This record gives sequence, structure tokens and C-alpha cells, in this order.
Amino acid sequence: MTSRSGGPVTVTEVRSKSELARFIRVPMDLNRHDPNWIAPLISERQAALSAGSNPFFEHADVQYWIASRGGRDVGRISAQIDALAPLVHDAHPGHFGMIAAEDDPEVFAALFAAAEAWLRKRGCEQAMGPFNLSVNEEVGLLVDGFDTPPMVLMGHDPAYAGPRIEEQGYAKIRDLYAYICHTSDDLPPSILKRVRRGPAEGVTLRMLEMSRYDAEVIALTEILNDAWSNNWGFTPTTEAETAQLAKSLRPVIDKRLVWFAEIDGDIAGFIAVLPNVNEAIADLDGKLLPFGWAKLLWRLKVSGVKTARVPLMGVKRKYAGGMRGQLMPFQLIDAAAQQARALGYERFELSWVLEDNLPMRRIAETIGAPAYKTYRVYQKDLA
Repeated sequence: MTSRSGGPVTVTEVRSKSELARFIRVPMDLNRHDPNWIAPLISERQAALSAGSNPFFEHADVQYWIASRGGRDVGRISAQIDALAPLVHDAHPGHFGMIAAEDDPEVFAALFAAAEAWLRKRGCEQAMGPFNLSVNEEVGLLVDGFDTPPMVLMGHDPAYAGPRIEEQGYAKIRDLYAYICHTSDDLPPSILKRVRRGPAEGVTLRMLEMSRYDAEVIALTEILNDAWSNNWGFTPTTEAETAQLAKSLRPVIDKRLVWFAEIDGDIAGFIAVLPNVNEAIADLDGKLLPFGWAKLLWRLKVSGVKTARVPLMGVKRKYAGGMRGQLMPFQLIDAAAQQARALGYERFELSWVLEDNLPMRRIAETIGAPAYKTYRVYQKDLA
């Protein structure tokens, strides 16, 4: 329902810690009555959106805004320019993100006007998004699949948000898919027979080695930067971002759910399955104190969660075209799925997958995983 009552919309830049706290709470307040909305951990959001703790800010300029009306916060948006993002017409494109607003065209118009003016002032001729904040973090606006809650590090948006963004002159540039798998389902018989025959000569599968954790994450990131380098929007992960990734994942990672494949001793591919932390924090309202930490650790380590997500998987390009490399994704998925099933997981999500990433889409479809959510990236010319 659209509501235009309460006076004019004002948009202010976020400049202080208290304003950042308000910025973080905007979608929590707006989506409180959505049964599939899950409030993020406030402490995690503060770290992710602060220059002192997120190495993304080392190569990007970022600004946040809050929209208010009648003394109440009714929307938010960010704008950012990533110096590592691929050039468009020999210039860095502008990005928007963190969009959340009540169902009111005036609020959306005011927020995008602020973000676009900031980007134009810095020479950007295009705006695309949402990126929250990087293409390597939460990407896209949910446009299909509103009836289930999001997995860890995936977004959830109201159905009206897409049409409101399009009203501001934005059009689709890419869709991204999330596929859902059941751990009780085996691979198709033709694939399963080849996988269970054992790795090909020179191929070794192994779990993550926690004693070499930092080195393992570096190896994982090197594979991603190689395997994903031809994907639309690819932006390499920096050394500092790799270190931050290792630090942030360590409390929740389970070595039995992270698998590497080696070819003749060279790390050639990997899969990482993360417990769906969203399932564990759904009733915490973003707060870890006074008992949130205890509940979170109990649910992750003791009582367990039933869902998981595969946010990262890749095979080095020099191996991807060969017979051993073509079978490797299925070997990795099978190894991780067997462990997930033994640990009590019932479903896992493969996400996100670009609509033009046909090899990955074929893998998902070959194993019988339906696309159950669609996220959209929009673009608008600012010139």
C-alpha cells in the first residue's frame, strides 16, 4: 500500500555512528511484519558498513543516505564507486546499494536523486545495482521467490521494490539465480556412476585443513579470481579482503563442508558450503546480547541448522575444459553433499549464479536443482 501522508520527504547524508545505526535499522523496521524477513546481526552490519573494518573501502568511495518523513525513517540508499570494478566506456561505473524504502514513489525518487547526484558529481555516467556494497558481497534485488526466507549473505526485498526502482528509469542488466538442492537426492545415475568410480588419475579430493586455514583461504581466493575472471562484473578480491574473509568465516566454517580438488598436486578446484546462519539468528532481532551468542553457538554447533548455502565454488580455467576438470564440480558437490547429509542438513542453496554463466547453470540443472529465487541487477544512464 502506498502512503504519502506525513509531510515532505527529507534525505540526509549519514555522517555519524548514531546515523549509521539508524541506517542499519531502516529495513529492520520496514520489513518487521514480513514473515520471511530475517534481521541481520547489527554488529556484523556495523563492521561491514564501516571503513575501519571493511577493506572494500580501501579501493572504493561510499556514501549513505537516510530518507525521513514526519520524524520517522522511511528509506535508505548507498552510492559507491569501486576503483577495481571493470570500466564501462573507459570510466568507472557508479553503483547503488542498500536500498530499502516504504512503498512510496516519493521516497524512492528522493533517495535515487541523492545517490545519482553524488555519482554524477564524481563523473559517473551510469548507475547500476544494488550492490551491498561490492559485487563480491550481496548482489541484486529479489524479484522472484518471496515466499521463503533468504540464506546467509543473500538479500530479501519486498515485491514492490522492483517496480519502484524501474519507475526511476532503471532497467534490468543481469539476473542472478539461486538453486535449491536436497541432500537426500543423489546425482543423476550417469554422473553418479562416474563420480563414485573414484577420482581420475592424478586427481585427489580432500577436506579443508584447519591447521593451514589462512593458506587454504588464500588458495580458495586465487581459484575464485581465476575461475570467475571472465564473468560479468568480475572484480578481483584483494589480499586484505581475503584476510577479512578468512576472519569472518572462521567461527561458522566446518572443515567437513569445504572440499578441495588437486590435480597432480596443484589445487585445481574447491567447494565451500556454509551453515545457513540466517536460520540460527531468525529470532534474535539482530542482537547478540545478552544471550544471542549462546543461542547462535548452540544452534550452529550443537542443535544444528537444517539448511546451508554454497556461496563459493570454482575450478581453475586451465583445468575446466579437460575431462578431469569437467567432472570435478560434480565430484566436489557429491563429496560436500554426503558430508552435509551425515551432519543433518536437509537442503542447500547454490547461489548466486549469473544468468549468462551457462556452465554453472548446466551443472545446477544437471543435478536436478530448480532455480527458486531470482535477483536482478539494474542499470541507468546518468549522462
